[in-house]
Amino acid sequence: MAKIGYARASATPIPTDEEEEQQIDNAPIDFEQYADDAIEKFIIQKYKGHGLARLIDAILRASGFTTHVSPPESDKGVDILAAPDPMGFGNPRICVQVKSQDSAVDRQTLDQLVGAMQNHGADQGLLVSWGGFKSATDRERAGQLGSFHTDQPTAKYRQCNSF
Repeated sequence: MAKIGYARASATPIPTDEEEEQQIDNAPIDFEQYADDAIEKFIIQKYKGHGLARLIDAILRASGFTTHVSPPESDKGVDILAAPDPMGFGNPRICVQVKSQDSAVDRQTLDQLVGAMQNHGADQGLLVSWGGFKSATDRERAGQLGSFHTDQPTAKYRQCNSF
């Protein structure tokens, strides 16, 4: 037999449209959140697909790395190779894989990056995922050897991780 639930009517009066607008007008503006949202929207629009790899490449170059960006159609699990000297021979050598989709990255993507690191003799890997990481990926990533850093480029759940 189905149960029927009942709810009491609230004794609090429902605000009129005018009162509601006044409450909204008086609400403090969170400028940091507004800026984060605007930056996130701009990045999504401007750097979808391989464009995000070009943005990460620009950040690495501005940080003093010499980089090589793979063509989008034939990256074989590596979007960017980076090293910290002008000729690209220094250490640490970094393999970078960039995922710009909104969905979370699975463990298979992490495994492919680990294999690419071995193939390219990289000391470190950087997996950039706009959509975050699935829980299995997080668990596996925590067990990887080497340095591990987490950064959230915006206040949202966008993650940039290296291991």
